[in-house]
Amino acid sequence: MNSRKSQLQRLAFFLTCSLLLAATNAISQESTSKPGESSKDAPSEPASSGGPSAALKAVLSATCSQNQAEFVRFLTARNKEAFSRMSPPARVALMKRFVLLNEPGKPSASSNPAGRPIVRCQTPEVTTEMQIGGAELRDNIAFLPMELRDATDSTGEDVHRVVMGFVREDGEWKLLSLGLLLLDLPALEVEWDAAEIESTEKSAIASVSKVAVAIEAYRNKFLRLPESLANLGPPLHGTANGEAAGLLDSDLANGMKNGYNIRYAILGASTLGAPAKYELSADPLQYGRTGRRSFLRDANGILHAGDRHGAVGSATDPKVE
Repeated sequence: MNSRKSQLQRLAFFLTCSLLLAATNAISQESTSKPGESSKDAPSEPASSGGPSAALKAVLSATCSQNQAEFVRFLTARNKEAFSRMSPPARVALMKRFVLLNEPGKPSASSNPAGRPIVRCQTPEVTTEMQIGGAELRDNIAFLPMELRDATDSTGEDVHRVVMGFVREDGEWKLLSLGLLLLDLPALEVEWDAAEIESTEKSAIASVSKVAVAIEAYRNKFLRLPESLANLGPPLHGTANGEAAGLLDSDLANGMKNGYNIRYAILGASTLGAPAKYELSADPLQYGRTGRRSFLRDANGILHAGDRHGAVGSATDPKVE
């Protein structure tokens, strides 16, 4: 339950520290209807309607399973373009905020006694439940109250209530706001990229280390260095062998992981008979978005890092402690 509270606190922080939309705030304060109730002050969408309630139901199902192709259907044209430029980890992080789950889950839908939709997102560790209230329509804008809770929370102690905003674009309902946050992805790209860079750079360091361990394991088994990273990947058929030793996952074996290019170079044996050495490097796929620093593990196994504006790192760069 402590992890659930922590996740709810992160969502609360996300809602309050980002851009505030005054108009959304003013209207959402009027939206006092809870799931199962309706407001007397504004026209409500019928519970059986396929309008914004159905759109929110689909959004929650897509974010539960982390289905990017389905989620992007409910973004405005402007946000859809920005979403396509976001790093893969940033896209996943955005979808996680809707269901407060770190891992992809299995969505299921039902209705409460009032006929309002309920979406459950089940993972091996925890299940969240999201109840959707009736939509309040303002011309081409709709606001829907939603309650999010741990499915095991029968007392309602940790229920989080938020108003979701939708706008009609080209005849379809698209996400407008999450609570008080205007969902303006272009305006948030820089902030989110900066937050993700620390994570992707740590991942790049871990990837270089993992590849180095795999290379040494390959050398110990086959008494030579692999010709390429592909030799360390999983075999397509049959058991592991010198062509595909099964020491790395397919992403690393293809030289790409969490927004970084991973490169491997054999330096050759010395004229005195010393064994061949190698270098490993990791540089950001999109400089300033998936990372700033480039990393190089030199022939002596020392890791260096420097801001190379996306170029391959150098042994002259500072050491990583």
